[in-house]
Amino acid sequence: MINKNSKIYIAGHKGMVGSACLDMFRENGYDNFLLATSSELDLRDQKGVFSFIENEKPDLIIIAAAKVGGILANSLEPFSFLMDNMLIQNNIIGAAQKFDVKKLIFLGSSCIYPKFADQPIKEEYLLTGDLEPTNQWYAIAKISGVKLIESIRNQFGRDYISLMPTNLYGPRDNFNPQTSHVIPGLIYKFNKAIELGSKEVVLWGNGEPLREFMHVNDLASAVFFAATKKIDKHLLNVGSGEEISIYKLAALIKELTGFKGEINWDTSKPNGTPRKLMDSTLINNLGWNKKIDLNDGLIETIKWFVDNK
Repeated sequence: MINKNSKIYIAGHKGMVGSACLDMFRENGYDNFLLATSSELDLRDQKGVFSFIENEKPDLIIIAAAKVGGILANSLEPFSFLMDNMLIQNNIIGAAQKFDVKKLIFLGSSCIYPKFADQPIKEEYLLTGDLEPTNQWYAIAKISGVKLIESIRNQFGRDYISLMPTNLYGPRDNFNPQTSHVIPGLIYKFNKAIELGSKEVVLWGNGEPLREFMHVNDLASAVFFAATKKIDKHLLNVGSGEEISIYKLAALIKELTGFKGEINWDTSKPNGTPRKLMDSTLINNLGWNKKIDLNDGLIETIKWFVDNK
């Protein structure tokens, strides 16, 4: 168990998830943090990572660092999404095991589950079917991380755990139109259309897929929950339990941004997985639940984008 004197290393503390975790721990009275930017420590460099962990001796590691992106980015850089993510997580987890780090939380993604998994998706559905081809490279890397955590628990009895969040959004998200996920991508497109005076926004697919979204601060609260509890499971889903079609999501973000033009759907482009709802019963039964409403979270995120773009 960690306490307020524990040294906490958050890998990826500058990103959306890592910074939300840092804020969450600070709000709860923790202040002994070990932080390093990508320019200070290349997490793909095994020698550097092992030396860093050996010298600094953190009590808790949170792996929020990853190469991330949407359908387009995954299709353009399959090797990078697979290799970079495996290097990052393998180096950190390997160093944690070697140098006796007591607690580690590995953050993955709901894309680890089969494309046509039964809904809602339970943790036990992992590796029971084919992955969604458009993000398989990222998914395979994250699956290897999950199994690495499981193997360490089985062989060494470590208090390490994998948390698999649903689709996240929030302040400090990646709003780059070439590499963003759906919510920041939509916020960017509608705001750009307003700036340019465009009368339409073209979106990929037909809008029919259903997606579950969760504010990043809810994930941060789940990380804090897992860090301060002894949990017997090696893998826990973390979701909101609510889903919305991409069509309705686009209409909602259009309204919240104030775009007055039309939405046109390019059905020649892929939809991705038809439905992806997480079953978060296990972590809910342990005492964690999401708190932030989608509409409220989107208003906050849009304001952050407008203020910081």
